[in-house]
Amino acid sequence: MENSIIIGGFGGQGILFLGNLLAHAGMLEGREVTWFPSYGAEMRGGTANCTVIISDELIGCPVVTNPEILIAMNDASLTRFQPKLKQNGILIFDSSLINGEAFREDIEAFGVPATETARKIGDTKSANMVLLGALIAKSGLVKKLSVFKALESSISESKKKHIAGNKKAITEGMKYIENKKS
Repeated sequence: MENSIIIGGFGGQGILFLGNLLAHAGMLEGREVTWFPSYGAEMRGGTANCTVIISDELIGCPVVTNPEILIAMNDASLTRFQPKLKQNGILIFDSSLINGEAFREDIEAFGVPATETARKIGDTKSANMVLLGALIAKSGLVKKLSVFKALESSISESKKKHIAGNKKAITEGMKYIENKKS
């Protein structure tokens, strides 16, 4: 089975890190993966997006035009990528930053207050990890343990102090989706 994801937002929101971590977790599970980053010249504050493909078979092309899953952290990304989302696809968005948007009726849309949740646990920069947790809980695409292992091996020595907070943010994102199911 092949799953394609587009993750979009502003530079500085951890869009590329989220995608890289997701691909790394898939790789740790022995799956085929691609990660394709794209960002504006400004970096922080400019547009940023990436595509990730996780597959049980060889991936023929790393280009994602119509993903099964979209993670949007800002209105511009939602507006740009929602029309490309496959029918019956999954949209996960930061409802702390995006509201009032009309969503397509042929997709499943899940608003997660990622920035607010991250603020409550002490670091708004971990909103991307809250959305990653929501993705794991909703899709089962990769295992939480794989993401934690990828996190531990992906972070540079100077940022190791953020691992515990990122794990907490991932767990909180998972809890949010799990509580919505019940």
